[in-house]
Amino acid sequence: MKLIDPFNRKIDYLRVSVTDRCNFRCIYCMPEEGISVAPKENILTYEEIERLVSVAASLGMCRIRITGGEPLVRRDIVELVQKVAATPGIQETTLTTNGMLLAQYAQSLAQAGLQRVNVSLDTLKPGRFQRIARRGSLEVVLNGIDAAYEAGLRPLKINMVVMRNINDDEITDFAELVRHRPFDIRYIEMMPINWSDDEVVSPFLTDSLFKRNGSQPSQYPNSNAPTIRLLCKQPESSPPLGMLDAVQLRRLFVPTKEIRERIESRCGPLSATMIKTNGPARTFRYAGAVGTISFISQITNANCQACNRLRLTADGFLRPCLMANGEINLRDPIRSGASDEKLTELFRTVVFHKPKEHYVEEGLLPVGRNMNQIGG
Repeated sequence: MKLIDPFNRKIDYLRVSVTDRCNFRCIYCMPEEGISVAPKENILTYEEIERLVSVAASLGMCRIRITGGEPLVRRDIVELVQKVAATPGIQETTLTTNGMLLAQYAQSLAQAGLQRVNVSLDTLKPGRFQRIARRGSLEVVLNGIDAAYEAGLRPLKINMVVMRNINDDEITDFAELVRHRPFDIRYIEMMPINWSDDEVVSPFLTDSLFKRNGSQPSQYPNSNAPTIRLLCKQPESSPPLGMLDAVQLRRLFVPTKEIRERIESRCGPLSATMIKTNGPARTFRYAGAVGTISFISQITNANCQACNRLRLTADGFLRPCLMANGEINLRDPIRSGASDEKLTELFRTVVFHKPKEHYVEEGLLPVGRNMNQIGG
C-alpha cells in the first residue's frame, strides 16, 4: 500500500540527511564557532540508510534527496549515492550541497547515478560570501557549479535565500545569470525558525496537532507509545552567540511578491513555465533567457497543500515536516533487530501524523533541532 496522508497527499519523496556536520557556518544556520554535533555512534551507518531507503521504496517513495549538514563532507558519499540510486523502486536520486567540494565529486557522483544537484549560494560577491558563509570560497563554489553542469547533473538549480539588507541588492544579479546560462535560480523566502536545545514533551502540541489537522488519534497499534517526540518552545531559550534568532530572521524577510517585482523591473515580465522535478517551486522565464527563475514561498504561498515529503535526520529520526515538530526514532528499532514490517509501520505512523501545514505565522516554530540536524 502506498503512503497517503490524512489530507490525501501522496508521500513519495524522502530527504535523507547523512550528516549534521558542515564546512560552512552560515549566519542563519550556525554560530561561527559551530555547534555540538551528534556523537559518531548516533549517526546512521550507510547500511542502515540503505535499508531505510529500501523500506521507503517498498512504500512507493521513489524520489530520494541526499542532504546534510553538508553531505559531501561524509566519507565515501559516492558509494552511498551509488547504492541508493540502485535501490529497486528509486527513480530519482538528487543532492543538495553548498558546492565547496562539488568540483571534486561531480563526475564521480554522476557516474554513481546521481541525476541532479541543488547548490546553495546566497551571494555573487567574494567579500560578502565570507561574511555570510564565514568559511569557504566563492570561486571554488562557482567552479563546482560549472563542474556539475559539465558532468550532466541537470537541470542545475541554485538556491538563494533572500535576506533584506544583506543580499537583496543581488536579486537581479542572480536573475541575469540565466540570461545566458541554463540554470534555474530559486529564490527562497527566509524561514523564521527559532532553535533551542531544550526538549520537552508537550501535551498542548499533541492536542493542537490533532485539532488543527482535524485528525483522530492514530489508528496504528503503537501510536500511543512515546514514539512521536514533540518539542516545545522554551521562552527563555536563545540561540548561540553569533547565530541569528527568530526576531532577526523575521527582519530579514523579503516576500516573493517583492522579489518578483524587482526582477521584472530589470528583466521584463515573467511568464510561467515548467521544468523537470519542480517540487514546491513556481517557475518562470523572461524573454531571451536561456534559464529559468523559480520562487519557493513557504511563508507567503501555500506550498504545504502539495507537500509530498518526509525527512530522515542523520541520527535516524523520521520527521513529517521541516517546519513543524514531531519525529519518530528509527535508529533504535533498526539496531534492535526490527523487521521491515515494523519499520513500515513506523513510516505509516509518521505519515498519519503529517500536519496539514506549518504554523510559523501563528508562532508555532520548530525547536530542539538546528537546520543542519534536520536536513535542509
